[in-house]
Amino acid sequence: MINWRYDQTKNKPTKKQENLPMLKIIALTITTAVLAAFTTVQAQTTSAAAPPNDAQIAQIVLTADTVDVDYGKLAVKKTKNAEVKAFAETMIRDHTAVNDKAAALAKKINLTPEPSDTSKSLKSDGDKMLAKLKAMHGAEFDKAYVDNEVAYHTSVIGALNTVLLPNAKNAELKALLESGKPIFESHLEHAKTLQKSLNK
Repeated sequence: MINWRYDQTKNKPTKKQENLPMLKIIALTITTAVLAAFTTVQAQTTSAAAPPNDAQIAQIVLTADTVDVDYGKLAVKKTKNAEVKAFAETMIRDHTAVNDKAAALAKKINLTPEPSDTSKSLKSDGDKMLAKLKAMHGAEFDKAYVDNEVAYHTSVIGALNTVLLPNAKNAELKALLESGKPIFESHLEHAKTLQKSLNK
């Protein structure tokens, strides 16, 4: 938690306030990296590249969920904040459930998830973000993790609305994507609430 108040007796910023610019830089770096992870997804509808097919969409969903599960597992291990830990546990549970449903559906409709530049980029960027988060501790980690979750879920919802749902051809796959949207939206609201509490 960041202390926004000045030390009245010394009339200078407190130690925590002096660290504020660094925390802002870290948060900006994380947000930029997360948004970059979905650049390829957005580009598929605006460039000459073919939009993702159902097999590629399935792999994008599986990869995106796995990346967030990995973030959650790291947060459960590192955080000392009970609210952050509870949020991370929810991410692990919900994204694992979505992945299980996606894998079961792929098997049912005989769809083999197919890697694409998008899913590969998601995995690569997720690994880089995980490495950055692993190097952080305490309140710095909590804030960076939650800021990342806000940016990540914002990007996932954007990709769902503009790329994945419009291009899904199989009715059951489209239904699965639609059923996941309110879950991701609730995650985003939860993350934003947590973000506000950490910024007090």
